[in-house]
Amino acid sequence: MAILDRQGRLFGKLSILDIGAIATILIVLIGLLIVPGNSGSSIAQMLSAENKTVQVDMNVRGLSATNPQNLIKIGDKVNIIIRNQPRGEVTIKKVSISTPQVVAAKADGSPVVFDDPRAVSTSQSDLALTLEATARVTNDGVVFGNEKVKVGTSIDIEGSKYLIRGSAMAVRY
Repeated sequence: MAILDRQGRLFGKLSILDIGAIATILIVLIGLLIVPGNSGSSIAQMLSAENKTVQVDMNVRGLSATNPQNLIKIGDKVNIIIRNQPRGEVTIKKVSISTPQVVAAKADGSPVVFDDPRAVSTSQSDLALTLEATARVTNDGVVFGNEKVKVGTSIDIEGSKYLIRGSAMAVRY
């Protein structure tokens, strides 16, 4: 019996083209799963990622609430929503509430800073929140539930009495 027959089958059973296709598919799958890197796959990066405690500083501008200090409390567990998809639960570690301010010039040209009267009359506040959770840290950044969080990412947090939209100012791990 010949190694190759007239139809191109190896030992009369397998086609050389079939063997080549199977080998190509196996090489591609091995490359996707094993070879990480900047141009590598997200599967390889997820396998090489490690879970760490991550802190995200969140900035909220112009929150309209009559009593924000009674609404958002340190230690609260809230849901984090990134790009309109729930991505897990975070703990509020720090809350800083301030009234928006306005800078105006005096007659001599020196600046004077005072609370924005529009914000005071409409109960608007600016918030700086520190959120903490366990997330995957990859070479490409921090990942909450398959969604990357970087400075500037739009983030919503949802508690039992509120839904607040802001953006990430800093990500630490």
